[in-house]
Amino acid sequence: MPKPPQSLPTNYPAFLDTLKERIHAARLRAALAVNRELVLLYWSIGRDILAKQAKEGWRSEVIDRLSKDLRSAFPGVRGFSRSNLFYMRAFAEAYPDETRVQQLAGLIPWFHNCVIIDKLKEPADREWYMRKAIEHGWSRNVLAIQIERRLHEREGRALSNFSRALPPPQSELAQALTKDEYNFDFLGLTGDVEERDIERGLVDNLKDFLLELGKGFAFIGSQYPLDVSGEEYRIDLLFYHVRLHCYVVIELKNTKFKPEYAGKLNFYLSAVDDLLRHPPDNPSIGMILCKTQDAMAVEYSLRDVYKPMGVAEFTTTSKLPKQLALELPTIEELEARLKKKKRLKKR
Repeated sequence: MPKPPQSLPTNYPAFLDTLKERIHAARLRAALAVNRELVLLYWSIGRDILAKQAKEGWRSEVIDRLSKDLRSAFPGVRGFSRSNLFYMRAFAEAYPDETRVQQLAGLIPWFHNCVIIDKLKEPADREWYMRKAIEHGWSRNVLAIQIERRLHEREGRALSNFSRALPPPQSELAQALTKDEYNFDFLGLTGDVEERDIERGLVDNLKDFLLELGKGFAFIGSQYPLDVSGEEYRIDLLFYHVRLHCYVVIELKNTKFKPEYAGKLNFYLSAVDDLLRHPPDNPSIGMILCKTQDAMAVEYSLRDVYKPMGVAEFTTTSKLPKQLALELPTIEELEARLKKKKRLKKR
């Protein structure tokens, strides 16, 4: 006859959770150690190739042969292709200090390093994206997107009153999560569009929208209803930020910033704090995203407002690269060419 099952000790679930956390942490440390060793191996190979090229004049044909021989010696081991050997060389050239590789570059996957080497030239920019990739756990594709969108030039630069309306360190964190311009080119919208079309597009492309907003935003709803004295008001976009522990109200305005927008957002923040906020939550934060803004108008509008809010611009289409824009003719040049063509036809 089978023995009846014995009841588990009351502290067993907590003990199991502790073991799970330790095992997970150990596996993570092991994975990081393996990655660091791989990155250091690639760095040392690149360093030696650089030395051979400098001392003995090795040319690309030697690299081709080296790739072939290494793949033959280690069948089934990826990473010794011709292109990857050149990445190793570029990597070692970019980071001559092994200590720096161990402390930073070795903490992100190899192909993240390749993306950074490919797309960025300035050491400070490279380090900035490394640290962000480590902090946020970006995939390689997300890293590439953030570099293409020039995140390092936009982050933390929205005009706001956070330093006056929030205590440190919450004010610094709130400011760091903003951008001076939000890029919504993933919507694929061109020409004149309505605010509701932009809002609907952001909700339909929520994954891209959250990526552009940054880490920590949890979507609550669009056109979120608030009942104030029996009258319904609707917030364009409502989020909760898990690091700031507060609601984030976003108002979308497809026009130039107007001072009255701050007054309306102030009303929404007061209502959210009274109707939705719970005791553990911090004060709600507001953001006005508009087509264009004037810094002085924003400064006057926020100066004596005590609810934390910021103002930033947004774009729905990608701007032309500077070099391409310089090569395109201006409107005046196009008009001159058209006039010239008309004169030639008359002859």
